[in-house]
Amino acid sequence: MDFLNTDFLENDEIKLTVDRLSEGDPVRNWVPAYHFFICDKEGNEMGYCDLRIGYNELLYYGGHIGYGVREEYRGHHYAAKACQLLFELARKHDMKYLYITCNPDNWPSRRTLMYLGGELVEIAELPQDNDMRVESGETHKCIFRFDLGE
Repeated sequence: MDFLNTDFLENDEIKLTVDRLSEGDPVRNWVPAYHFFICDKEGNEMGYCDLRIGYNELLYYGGHIGYGVREEYRGHHYAAKACQLLFELARKHDMKYLYITCNPDNWPSRRTLMYLGGELVEIAELPQDNDMRVESGETHKCIFRFDLGE
């Protein structure tokens, strides 16, 4: 997969700056990924986000997008705004839909995904051999689907 230029990932409040690019690991069934810092227009880092490119069973449970916003910057929809920018990058990779997941008790993240217009597909039990279950003890994920359209 070729990584694309990401200079367009900004709006009037935030910009996404590349932290690193991950080629993927076929042995672990990991897909290529972009990793960004969420920054304000002055370049101050307010959080992070990433976009995983491709489709497989791991992404159904782990999601195509991950994000986090530093506590002092929360409450301004920066995670949602970053996701909207990442939707554009996913479209450039000809992706038609994305899954974004969160823990069932993570209400701020669930509200972000509902704010973005995601469809709650299910609250799924993680497979016994899933990394998130084995390494972190997580048992369930809320799975939201986002259709990207044309």
